[in-house]
Amino acid sequence: MIVIALAILGALIGGFTAKRRTGTALDIAQYAAVYAIGFAIVGLFATVILDRSV
Repeated sequence: MIVIALAILGALIGGFTAKRRTGTALDIAQYAAVYAIGFAIVGLFATVILDRSV
C-alpha cells in the first residue's frame, strides 16, 4: 500500500516539476516515470522496514 501511494505521489511531483520547467509532453512523462520509480523504491524500503520491526 505504501509503495503504490508513494509511486502515485512521485508521478504527480515529477509531472508538476517538468511542467513547471516548461517541458514537452514527453519530458513530463519521463519525469513522472522516473520520480514514480524512485518514490516506489523508497516505499518498498519503508514497507520492508515496517514489516521487520513489527
